[in-house]
Amino acid sequence: MILAEMTWKEVEAADRDTIVVIPTGSIEQHGPFLPTATDTLIATAVTSAVEQQVKAKILVTPTIWLGASGHHLPFAGTLSASVSGYTEALVATIQSLAKHRFHRFLIINGHGGNNEPNGVTLRKLKEESPNLTLGHRGYYQFAEQVIAETLEGPIKGIQHACEAEVSLMLHLHPEKVRKDLIRDDGLRPLTPVQSLVKGWDEISEEGSFGFATLGNAEKGKRIFDACVEGIVKEVEAIHQGVVYRGIF
Repeated sequence: MILAEMTWKEVEAADRDTIVVIPTGSIEQHGPFLPTATDTLIATAVTSAVEQQVKAKILVTPTIWLGASGHHLPFAGTLSASVSGYTEALVATIQSLAKHRFHRFLIINGHGGNNEPNGVTLRKLKEESPNLTLGHRGYYQFAEQVIAETLEGPIKGIQHACEAEVSLMLHLHPEKVRKDLIRDDGLRPLTPVQSLVKGWDEISEEGSFGFATLGNAEKGKRIFDACVEGIVKEVEAIHQGVVYRGIF
C-alpha cells in the first residue's frame, strides 16, 4: 500500500499490524556523473519493488529526501538538513502514524549519512514508546554477500557514486547517468587511520569514491534484486511476529 495514493478512509481501514516502511535518502552531489537524487531514487525504487511483492503487509510513506548531508556541502547542489532537522522529520512521520494506531515501523535507508541519526532516533523513540516495533537498515545491508560477489573492483561494498551505485543507476535510470563522465576517484590517508570524521572534499577529488568505471546494468540488476529479496524476507519475519528464545 502506498500512503500518498490512498484516501484517509483507506488508511483508516488498514490492518494495524501493517508495517509502515519509511524510505530515507538525500539530495547531494554524486560526482560528475550521477544525479544529486541518486540515494533517494534508489531507496524509493527498492521500497517500491518490495511493496509490489507484499502489498497487504506494508504501508509505504513518501521518501524523506532531505537527509543529513553536511559532509557533502563543499560540493554544489547538495541540500542538507541539520541532524536535528532530519531526525525531527523522521520522528514526526512515525508519531503521526502512531497516533493512528500503527505500531510497526521499518526505515529503509539509502544514504550513509542517515545511518547514525536513524539509529539514535529509534533508540530514543523506543525508550519513550516501548510498545512500538522499530527497525532501520540500509537497503544495501540486506544483500552484502551478493554485492561483494558481484563487484569486480577491490572495494566490495557500497561507497559513493561507486561501482555499485553506478550499476544500480544504470539498471534503474540509465538516462540519468552521464556515462561519458564516469571516472574512478577516492583519496586515502598515507598513514593508516580509521577513526576520523571527514568532509567529503577531504577524501575525493570530484565527489565520488570507488571504481565507478566498472559499473554496468547487469551488476545493478543483480544487486537490486538481492536487496529487494532481503527486505521482503525482513518484512515477512516482522509481520509474522518476532519471538525471542534462549541462546542455550
